[in-house]
Amino acid sequence: MSNIKKIKGRIGILTGGGDVPGLNPAIRAITIRALREGYEVIGIKRGWGGLVDIIREKDADNSENILILTEEIVNRTGRTGGTFLHTSRTRVSSIPAKNVPHHLREVYKEDMNDLTNEVLKNLDFLGIDYLIPIGGDDTLSYGVHLHDLGVKVVAIPKTMDNDVPGTDYCIGFSTCVTRTIEMTHNLRTTAGSHERFLVIEVFGRYAGFSALLPTMAGASNRCIIPEYKFNIERLTELLVEDRYTNPSKYSVVLVSEGATYEGGEMIFEDQTTDMFGHKKLGGIGDLISAELKELSPKFNNGKRINVINQRLGYLVRSGVPDALDSIVPMAYGNLALDLILKGVTGKLVTLKKGKYGNEDLKIVTTYKKLVDVEKYYNTKRLRPNYTSFHDKPFLIMTSDM
Repeated sequence: MSNIKKIKGRIGILTGGGDVPGLNPAIRAITIRALREGYEVIGIKRGWGGLVDIIREKDADNSENILILTEEIVNRTGRTGGTFLHTSRTRVSSIPAKNVPHHLREVYKEDMNDLTNEVLKNLDFLGIDYLIPIGGDDTLSYGVHLHDLGVKVVAIPKTMDNDVPGTDYCIGFSTCVTRTIEMTHNLRTTAGSHERFLVIEVFGRYAGFSALLPTMAGASNRCIIPEYKFNIERLTELLVEDRYTNPSKYSVVLVSEGATYEGGEMIFEDQTTDMFGHKKLGGIGDLISAELKELSPKFNNGKRINVINQRLGYLVRSGVPDALDSIVPMAYGNLALDLILKGVTGKLVTLKKGKYGNEDLKIVTTYKKLVDVEKYYNTKRLRPNYTSFHDKPFLIMTSDM
């Protein structure tokens, strides 16, 4: 029976990067298991940002940066979407002068500042024995750095794009795919009523899983993914063909936000960047829609086909988690505690080929996880390959090893 009277240690949890459904269930699973095993749990607010902003004074008010977690708190939030600990895209090794906390500005005066030493001191000040960051490759790569510096880290993968290396599944992906399928089917009624092309822009900066898997499930006729530079005339020809064979006279294409034309580059909403140097993507769906409209007469006996253009954006990452994003985070949280109870750190909890496990945390920095175009994408038909499903993992194309 767990000893809940003697405190075994203190565990810190943080969520970084974009929000997704499933983060709160993960926090809940970690907290309840940890408390019952005799640990205290601290929620660190705003990801790495909360660790940067800590004031190391006995009577300082750090309520904006940390929250002592209880079963009551996590049970109340565990069924909800987003992250109640809040999140940020903070790159601790490159903090702009304007973002340096006021109490540190006399020490850090450069245009860009590495506040890693402050984070290490803050972890010690908070008495955190184990740190569990939940995030994508940007968030987790800093977790690797901290572990190299001696912090005991066990990480949980999270991202809409499902592109963290070493695992078949990242928290948030299933809800993203579920919502994409649902919303695309809803938009079919308007596309069919007006006999138009339907162009839907979805998430996916470098990896096209969130466009490819819904297409495989029948959400669209074609999909454009970042891993393959597409020809707009070929896409137009295919969509005209799909529209002609559809009794309701419409056709659908899902477009990853990071998709590019032959000979082209990524399309950005503006030129500003986050702390990791990423410009905000958006607009490829607009360009494709305009060109489809102009090119359509060439393949449609001289008649123009109008376009319905929709960017799903935050709609697929908001709201409550679906079934998988309720179950997998529960398992991931308990896997993290299993490792901590064994004294094992420097690990990423994983789901590979239907089985839960873990990998060396360094795997998140070793390579980019992308769609294997040769295996899973028909470049002539601009859609998934629908053959050889035997012995494939549960989510088909998401196993990278």
